[in-house]
Amino acid sequence: MSMVQNFLRVNLETLNSFLTDSHSLSKMVYSKEAIHLDNLIDIDKAWEGIFFLLTGESIGTYDQASPPLSWLLVGPNDIDRNQDMGYGPATYTDIEQTRQIYLALQEISIDELTQRFDSATMLEKDIYPDIWDDENALDYLLQYFEDLKAFYQMAALHHEAVILFLN
Repeated sequence: MSMVQNFLRVNLETLNSFLTDSHSLSKMVYSKEAIHLDNLIDIDKAWEGIFFLLTGESIGTYDQASPPLSWLLVGPNDIDRNQDMGYGPATYTDIEQTRQIYLALQEISIDELTQRFDSATMLEKDIYPDIWDDENALDYLLQYFEDLKAFYQMAALHHEAVILFLN
């Protein structure tokens, strides 16, 4: 089974409604209509690869990465610790934390990520998924990195929080 990282942009009112009733979050993102939500993206299985290129850390050591980029896998705030969204609870970044992530991502270029890509190290450190010796692996990561940058740009522009969950 694969693990996919999801990001949901929400305004403060919606965030507060999920904090009050976390089941409404799962109802929304797992509904048939969720496919049509323009504020919900996933970065497929590229999440740990992107995180590793950005921080040099894996999911096992994400807490050793510095904010705000450390918040790309697990936000600093919980929606509901007891709710399992697939592979654990949903977390979130508030509006200011989301803006900080956006600013940090804007400083990182494709060239910089390309230089950081080292398939042997990624395989050695068991970075998910186990595809780093594939000739298209870097392009796969860069495509989703660009999607993530655009997503956070929209979130910052609209003063939104971001909910993160792995399923």
